Amino acid sequence: MPDLENRQYLEFEKPIKDLGDQIIQLKAAAAKNKIDLDEPIRHLDEKILEKRKEITESLTNWQKVQLSRHPDRPYTLAYIKRMCTNFTELHGDRNFKDDKAIVGGFASLNGETVMLIGHQKGINTKMRQLRNFGMANPEGYRKALRLMKLAEKFNKPIITLVDTPGAFPGIEAEERGQGEAIARNIFEMLRMKVPVICVVIGEGASGGALGIGVGDRVLMMENTWYTVISPESCSSILWRSWDMKEKAADELKLTADHMIKFGLVDGIVPEPLGGTHWDYDEAAEKLKAYILPILQELKQLSPEERIEQRVAKFSKMGFWEEA
Repeated sequence: MPDLENRQYLEFEKPIKDLGDQIIQLKAAAAKNKIDLDEPIRHLDEKILEKRKEITESLTNWQKVQLSRHPDRPYTLAYIKRMCTNFTELHGDRNFKDDKAIVGGFASLNGETVMLIGHQKGINTKMRQLRNFGMANPEGYRKALRLMKLAEKFNKPIITLVDTPGAFPGIEAEERGQGEAIARNIFEMLRMKVPVICVVIGEGASGGALGIGVGDRVLMMENTWYTVISPESCSSILWRSWDMKEKAADELKLTADHMIKFGLVDGIVPEPLGGTHWDYDEAAEKLKAYILPILQELKQLSPEERIEQRVAKFSKMGFWEEA
């Protein structure tokens, strides 16, 4: 988690940045002149907390989209590190190669072995290129399915963390069967005999999210989005320009509060004030506290009951009218 000097700020976070800059200046002055400035620094820390609360309470849909993409936001490996112990990453789809955009492996969650799988975007430019900005190729989804089948073999629950701007749209991905790989995952996840919990921790775009997003319970972190198309792409299609992306975000109704009203997700996991990028430990603790009771609830059901409920859950989604 970046300190004040290295934090990145979104446009609407500028009031917080101004307060943070003042704290940096005071700390520098205190060190240089050997004086005690703890009290004014503490006062500014309180003001930052108040400002974070104020901003959180009045976020627009577009601002929530921006928060979901915040460069300081924690990704899958950050959550795994803080929620679990003994994580053993497993690689490759046993067919083509290891896709770095999706990570997964066994880990111990509160003393229980689980399979954790998620998108990983990378924490700097070099790593983002390596991870393909969290956009998985077919081999990524086939790796995810291989790991899910492995978890099923050993009767271990599956937890997936979704954070992708979409599946990789390149020609080579289509040549290797991108659509089939995602469709196969959806089909197989519906029939998994073990508990499956899916959490949107950032961006949840289109089939790229669905490829690891079908489970007994689907959750969303507070400042995330989940829909078939990004606001920018929607704007470019409808208005031939990205300038209408904010209106598109409103019309798409893509945030967690909308998704739960539509019955497309089962719960909203609260975030630290201002977003998960402010406190990785708190964010992970909140997510873990939300997942554990759901996991215990699902374990009380038989595999047949879980599959039946899962199929029924996804079959009844959507709204339509008969003419």
